[in-house]
Amino acid sequence: MSKQDRWSKLLELLAVEGKLDVEEAAASVKVSAATIRRDFDELAEQRLLVRTRGGAIAHGVSYELPLRYKSSRRASEKQRIAGAVAEMLGAGEVIGLNGGTTTTEVARALVLRVGAGPAEAGDSLSGPSYTVVTNALNIAGELAVRPQFKIVVTGGVARPQTYELVGPLTAGVLNEVVLDVAVLGVDGIDPQLGVMTHHEDEAGMSRLFAERARKVILATDSSKMGKRAFARICGLDRIDVVVTDSGIAPDMAARLTEAGIEVVAV
Repeated sequence: MSKQDRWSKLLELLAVEGKLDVEEAAASVKVSAATIRRDFDELAEQRLLVRTRGGAIAHGVSYELPLRYKSSRRASEKQRIAGAVAEMLGAGEVIGLNGGTTTTEVARALVLRVGAGPAEAGDSLSGPSYTVVTNALNIAGELAVRPQFKIVVTGGVARPQTYELVGPLTAGVLNEVVLDVAVLGVDGIDPQLGVMTHHEDEAGMSRLFAERARKVILATDSSKMGKRAFARICGLDRIDVVVTDSGIAPDMAARLTEAGIEVVAV
């Protein structure tokens, strides 16, 4: 296992457990305890964890793994969610995508959907099948080379953890466009507080996406249900559809349905 793969595994375990013991971590990734201690020290230097006596702990409620370390977590669930979301998006629509691993999978699912469709739909002669407005540099990069997509990228300052552009320059672009659908990845959904994310600047951008859209779809795995994060995006009354995996608790699904939200579990 390479160092990068080992770090990814350790950070995934830490995100789930909240803390790791050196010996347990060494057994999980099949390396020596000395190697794990060095890994923990280096990850602590990058502020990806907090070193403790005999192990490591995650940061507090606002802790967020960089996107490159999150991409493999619950990958199959995210791909199923993304496929279901892509089926809900009609050709010719203007779609807003914020940043994150699940929305990145939605972009990829759209590519596959266009590729499997009729040759005349979205070819270079008839024009794009979709217009995608995004503040995520990685999503824009994946779609910009494909003639089936018209890509509108907001301005702003790039966050290295998520590749998202944030700040007042981003708002300037979003205020000038109208979206058919906004597809949002989030970090928490609470029945009382609504939809949340870890950072206030990202929350502001996602809020603008929701305000500019006729329809808002949340694309998120069930681990985010009932969770709270630092910054509120909007209330549940602004959400039309939640697409998640089959792990969603029945009572949570019922509460979302009572709030007038269509729940799709795949």
